[in-house]
Amino acid sequence: MRRPRPLRRLGLSGKLLLLTIPLVMIAEVLIYVPAIANFRINRLNDRLAAANTAALVLDAAPSGMVPDSLARQILRSIGARAVAIKMGQQRRLLASADLPRSIDHDFDMRSMTVWSAIVDSLEIMLETGNQSIRVIGPAPGSAQFIEVVIDEAPLRQAMYRFSRNLLLISLGIAVLTAALVYLALHYLFVRPMRRLTASLVAFHENPESSARIIVPSQRGDEIGVAERELSDMQRDLVSMLHQKSRLAALGLAVSKINHDLRNLLASSQLLSDQLASVPDPRVQRFAPKLMRSLERAIAFCQSTLSYGRAQEAAPDRHMMLVEPIVAEVRESAGLVSDASITWISAIERGLTIDADPDQLFRVLLNLVRNAAQALDNRPQADAAPRQIRITGRREGSVAILEISDTGPGLPQRTRDHLFEAFQSSGRPGGSGLGLTIAAELVRAHGGEIHLVEGTIGATFRIAIPDRPVELQTIRNERARA
Repeated sequence: MRRPRPLRRLGLSGKLLLLTIPLVMIAEVLIYVPAIANFRINRLNDRLAAANTAALVLDAAPSGMVPDSLARQILRSIGARAVAIKMGQQRRLLASADLPRSIDHDFDMRSMTVWSAIVDSLEIMLETGNQSIRVIGPAPGSAQFIEVVIDEAPLRQAMYRFSRNLLLISLGIAVLTAALVYLALHYLFVRPMRRLTASLVAFHENPESSARIIVPSQRGDEIGVAERELSDMQRDLVSMLHQKSRLAALGLAVSKINHDLRNLLASSQLLSDQLASVPDPRVQRFAPKLMRSLERAIAFCQSTLSYGRAQEAAPDRHMMLVEPIVAEVRESAGLVSDASITWISAIERGLTIDADPDQLFRVLLNLVRNAAQALDNRPQADAAPRQIRITGRREGSVAILEISDTGPGLPQRTRDHLFEAFQSSGRPGGSGLGLTIAAELVRAHGGEIHLVEGTIGATFRIAIPDRPVELQTIRNERARA
């Protein structure tokens, strides 16, 4: 069932654009606040500089020799109402015109801080009317300081014009920066992300198609890593889906074959029952083994048909001798009459193991057959002895069995996928199911199986621990005895 796709509203590019513009504007606001404060400071310093120049002219003239019209013209040129200077203990008014009744604000440029400059600038822009400002600054020569009285309205208007110009420039910079950032991020990130998204959507529609696997680019950054990892993941998933499809088809074929094979084996079992009544000694010797093999085959086919797959039943464990099982494995593998392969059995006398006899038989038979096939695939020019060796010992409550051969060993590709179905075969035409079945049965007993490194040929070690027995159970058995 396909999931409904969400409505497409705003893509990643649009979100990126909407996010870039306000971020740039926030940066411009953070720049504007100190900029307007600096503009005001520079404006006031310009007035002080002009006042210093006027003070030099006015102070150089003899007392009372500067006409009022010239003084007014000098004050108008510097944009001030009055200019005063302090020398020693005396404060001297050099020129004045239309002095206000009171001074609304005093600004001492000698002790101005950054924070006070910002606050004073914002206060001036928020005020209305034409208030009077007295600005105090350092004076040239031997004077202590100079004072200049100016109107606030011209300063406010100049600050407004500066703010308007800065706003226009900021908008232009914001648009240009946003466009450049948008284009850069679009080509560096958005387009590759769209490519990844399109690949995921296409792969979701048909995950078994190899054509839907993304082709990674040559980028060395995180997006390039993501593309390569996605490509590897899609390739592994396609391979896994193909393998599962083959396994499903194989399971269906096996079920069909088992259905007919069970009937054939049932007929063979009837014939073996009749064969058991023949008085020939050789027939009497081999008939029970034949019947036992047929019973195992029929039971296994029945379990396959019952579950639709080869699901192993829980092991029916009990303590038993290992040597009879090993002898039966040798006969079933056809190694009794094969003089080309030397069979060496080094089982401890009286060694017992807590296991299901049928499942242990299957484990050993699969490993012995793999060893025999490995010896058959060895080059004819190899004069080394052809041997299969099986050893058994007990280490405390754990029974250890080892099956080894003098074959060519397992290739590295097989070792990397050991005990995996259809992956662990080391010969052409093999399915690799033997080791998979053996590992599954051993683990069902709570044991473990692994390949022993550093040996000639291949050596598999099986360790099956005894089941823990409750003390009360033993006491009850002794009491019944």
